[in-house]
Amino acid sequence: MPRYFFNVRHRPGPAGLAVDPEGEMFPDLNAARERALSAAHDHIVRTRTDIIRDWFVCSFEIEDEDARLLLTVPFSSTVSDEGVWY
Repeated sequence: MPRYFFNVRHRPGPAGLAVDPEGEMFPDLNAARERALSAAHDHIVRTRTDIIRDWFVCSFEIEDEDARLLLTVPFSSTVSDEGVWY
């Protein structure tokens, strides 16, 4: 099963990337995307920090074990155009 790393982009540039050193194993990229949406929702609802004032401008940059960027999942994707949470 492939390992995916969920780096959090919270502002432009190298200093704006929180790197996931461990990653998680999922059967495929779609399962990793679903996990990213769930984690983004949890961060928006539960996490308060002085570093990140607006979670909706953040995104997960999902990488494989070779540090190749596979997918970017904006935290704003957790809410549909109708305001429904995913």
